[in-house]
Amino acid sequence: MRALTWQGTGKVSVENVPDPKIEEPTDAIIRITSTAICGSDLHLYDVLGMYLDKGDVLGHEPMGIVEEVGPEVTHIRPGDRVVIPFNISCGHCWMCSRGFFAQCETTQTRSQGTGASLFGYTKLYGQVPGGQAEYLRVPQAHFGPIKVPDGHPDERFLFLSDVLTTSWQAVKYADVEPGDTVLVTGLGPIGQMSARIARHLGAARVIGVDSVPERLAMASRNGIETLDTGAVDDIGDAVRELTGGRGADGVIEAVGMEAHGTPVQAAAMKAAGMLPDPIARKATETFGVDRMGALRTAFDAVRRAGTISIIGVYGGNADPFPMMDLFDKGVTLRMGQAHVKRWVDDLMPLLTGDGDPLAVGDLVTHRVPLEQAPDAYEMFKKKDDGCIKVVLKP
Repeated sequence: MRALTWQGTGKVSVENVPDPKIEEPTDAIIRITSTAICGSDLHLYDVLGMYLDKGDVLGHEPMGIVEEVGPEVTHIRPGDRVVIPFNISCGHCWMCSRGFFAQCETTQTRSQGTGASLFGYTKLYGQVPGGQAEYLRVPQAHFGPIKVPDGHPDERFLFLSDVLTTSWQAVKYADVEPGDTVLVTGLGPIGQMSARIARHLGAARVIGVDSVPERLAMASRNGIETLDTGAVDDIGDAVRELTGGRGADGVIEAVGMEAHGTPVQAAAMKAAGMLPDPIARKATETFGVDRMGALRTAFDAVRRAGTISIIGVYGGNADPFPMMDLFDKGVTLRMGQAHVKRWVDDLMPLLTGDGDPLAVGDLVTHRVPLEQAPDAYEMFKKKDDGCIKVVLKP
């Protein structure tokens, strides 16, 4: 089959790789019909190469048609249309029984001291082949796949794999209450959907922060107030001015390892990536090489006794951490990978009707064949041609 593979820092290519096969009785094989590029895929493309091997198949936002199932998979069958969550969870361990599917103890990557395995996401998370491919082997398929109905195009349901469920968790973790003011830092796909979900769940005011004109325009047409970092000297001051001096009740940090950080931090990350893999891994895990700009904005703009929900992905240590300020303000921090299956029942009714209350139809900006994935990665990285979200079609 054809699949998008990592070939080195800043280099991916579509190659012939072996077709996946059933290996365990809880496996399924899916024929991919749509698969998206995620912002965290760019972290693999640019920064986290020390955790990858040449030829690794990337991608963790797939959906498609069931081709084959193992003998212990009974809730789906060949021909079913399914979305595949990015985290691989068993559904019955101690963590899963409490809804913490991103911390599944059955698929936990204990050798790395990390949580549940993820599709297409490095040795840190199990090195499981990903979904930017024609076919995908799905471990733990007795639980994971989300069966979806016909009647809508793939893009109505595709983002249950990550974007929608991650954004829903981000809003829930921000403790958004009706009437609140919510700040969203970063208006990529997660930021866009987090802002819309916050409005849907009752926030009186949602303010989005970014510098990319197309992202700001998309947020504005979906009812989100925007602040352009290129036009505002101090985001924290601007938010306080908009909120009578108080600050945002909840902040959703949807940037993570930024594509554009300070020169010193950018140089540190680039230098770490050029080291031999074992040394690079130690540097990334030990030294403060993450970029802190969006976090500092969140810390500054949140009101006293407010909540910050960190949903952007971070890959190393981030310091210095302003503990005195956070303690003095009485800030609550919540964060982590999305527990995808935990939020599906909340979201599904919003996707299956004739309406589109979350404007899911206004997210994808580019649809390209799988063979053009390398060009799409570059376009997405550089935000060329107004690129916000790319869907690949195998």
